[in-house]
Amino acid sequence: MNKNFDILRKKMVEEQLINRNIKDKRVLDAFLKIPRHDFVPDDVKKFAYDDSPLPIGFGQTISQPYMVAAMTELLDLKEDHILLEIGTGSGYQAAIASQLCKFVYTIERISELAEFARQNLDNLGISNVEIIVGDGSLGYADKAPYDRILYTAAAPFVPDVIFKQLKNNGIIIVPEGERHSQMLKKYIKKNSNIESCLYFGCIFVPLKGEHGFEY
Repeated sequence: MNKNFDILRKKMVEEQLINRNIKDKRVLDAFLKIPRHDFVPDDVKKFAYDDSPLPIGFGQTISQPYMVAAMTELLDLKEDHILLEIGTGSGYQAAIASQLCKFVYTIERISELAEFARQNLDNLGISNVEIIVGDGSLGYADKAPYDRILYTAAAPFVPDVIFKQLKNNGIIIVPEGERHSQMLKKYIKKNSNIESCLYFGCIFVPLKGEHGFEY
């Protein structure tokens, strides 16, 4: 079965990522290395390399491989960077990022999912990721500032408390907008100014918390 998964993972990278213009070799190598099937429940493992999100329990999903790759490429992670991820899920995005940067702090509000993610990362021997159970919409001030911040859930807006946790010249990638429809957005902090640009439409599960969706 593992050999079949290896074949499917290679096919996923070639057809879903490279064919859709994901070019960063470091990102592509991370996707080849990290087994997506280890981050989904047993009943959907056979679909792990499909071109779609998958349920991981508690009303949450693991994102489509292309979406994870596109967001990761836009982050432009360097080896010395510290990343804050808002929304751990099953830990797949954190695992990918762990191959590209120095350390990942990731926040998950659902304790059972946080434990699932811990087990998944531990099973792969990934040690440069710390999972925090809490309200991701507030960020994680204890370890701020961060070189990069990534939202993996839909946010109605990015609050000042998050921008304050971002280093100068830092980048935030976020699916921002309405509850059922968002645009993938990049923010760049340059001294006292915040620049932004839009990429493409997307649909993510809603971020819950003080600065998230109420429903």
